[in-house]
Amino acid sequence: MTAPQALPVLVAGAGPAGLTATTELLRRGVPVRCVDRADGPSTLSKALGLWPRTVELIHRVGGREMLAERALPQSQMRYYSDGSPIADLRYKPATRPLICPQPDIEEVLRANLASVGGGVEWRTELLGFEQFGDRVRARLRHPDGTEHEAEYAYVVGADGASSTVRGLLGVGFEGSTYELRFVVADVRVDTRFDHRMTHYFCSPRGILVACGLPDGRWRVFTSAPPGVSRDDVDLDAVQRLVDERGPGGIRLRDPDWISVFDVHARHAETTRVDRVFLIGDAAHIHSPAGGQGLNTGMNDAHNLAWKLALVWQGRTADRLLDGFVSERGDVARAVVRQADVQTRLWLLRKGHQVVLRDNVLRLASGLRLFDLAYIPWLAGLRTRYRTGPTAGRRTAGFTPGALVPLPLRAELDDLRHTLIVTGAADAEMRELVRWCGERLGEVVDVRTEVRRGRSALVLARPDGHVDWIARDAPGMRARLTDLFRPMLKGTAERAHGQEEQEKVKAHTA
Repeated sequence: MTAPQALPVLVAGAGPAGLTATTELLRRGVPVRCVDRADGPSTLSKALGLWPRTVELIHRVGGREMLAERALPQSQMRYYSDGSPIADLRYKPATRPLICPQPDIEEVLRANLASVGGGVEWRTELLGFEQFGDRVRARLRHPDGTEHEAEYAYVVGADGASSTVRGLLGVGFEGSTYELRFVVADVRVDTRFDHRMTHYFCSPRGILVACGLPDGRWRVFTSAPPGVSRDDVDLDAVQRLVDERGPGGIRLRDPDWISVFDVHARHAETTRVDRVFLIGDAAHIHSPAGGQGLNTGMNDAHNLAWKLALVWQGRTADRLLDGFVSERGDVARAVVRQADVQTRLWLLRKGHQVVLRDNVLRLASGLRLFDLAYIPWLAGLRTRYRTGPTAGRRTAGFTPGALVPLPLRAELDDLRHTLIVTGAADAEMRELVRWCGERLGEVVDVRTEVRRGRSALVLARPDGHVDWIARDAPGMRARLTDLFRPMLKGTAERAHGQEEQEKVKAHTA
């Protein structure tokens, strides 16, 4: 199907979110330019954790072996209070995260991008843009210092917390900055503690987090004393903080990276202004508690990319893009809240507050309550997007807005929607399947599932979330017609045009 517009999409920023957006758009046949003003890939480790849902997205493109070579699977989280263990949060195979420094993650993502014919234009800076009704005119500065204007169908701002795109849009970045600063160091550690666990040492003197890295080092993260700057912190200073907040027996050496940074809790007041979008840190930043930042950004990118591709190709209406704003906005606000709550729990100092926190954590750990909701949520497996009341009810294990359960989800075509027929199909359902193949085959795959109970029709989105559930064929056909109306209209108009041409030929003959 010929796209109604040939203009490419411009992605500003080549971090995890920008690389994911570029890759997913190219996979779907949308031309993309990915630019970044940096000289090349960052060597700072920054983010570490990849949760299972994000790993799924990477594996869909490739990079399984590359990622496995660079990552360290985690076994659990353990919380301590004044050096004594109070809670274990164990991972099941389906919720186990991978520890992988951000430069290695980005290397895998760039390899995936190259596998679909894409690349990054380094030392290329977005200077400004102007929006028109059907395009965006952007001005770029190239590595040789020359400037050039070009037109794009859309612009995606994946350019980080200090986003140029967000600034040019004039979009507010609401929120706050924590009073305390934090110290981070990647170091060798002599210790008895398990390298495959993340250890949270809480004390009235501050929080200390220690996490094993794939190369044998550890990431040490701790709250800094008031007034501390980067110039004040060296290995000895970090060691003193570790001795003060930890249980003892942790000796640091051979530092690879030491830094001091502020922690913010902010999100953009909107992530879309006409044809320009914000994803990742350009849209939201928060405490590293829960390890959600990189994961949220990559899922933003994936959510936007499949929707943008369908709109760019003229197969669905522009309003589908409003779903990106609402869906990922809900997720971002939930992530910011979760990270804020956990960070404040880390920093409790008053005796009665500490006792209450510790007792709650002990009880929840003993009853394995974290396994029911919190850890699957961190893993990205409990995200449920809002749907209208007509989207149907939970049936045969499918829930509107939620992910299709595994292992079925892994078998679905992630470049198309999938119509899942469960149970025995009646005549109307069989006719719907025939119609889908004839009219919507480019955008809808059909799959039959043998399951107990009443028959049902389930529409899964390219990202594996359930879009719609219907008990009968007319209800599902109405949803498909509404979703792909522009495509169906275009097909009907072409068919009518061909019919008229045949009549003219026959009359002339």
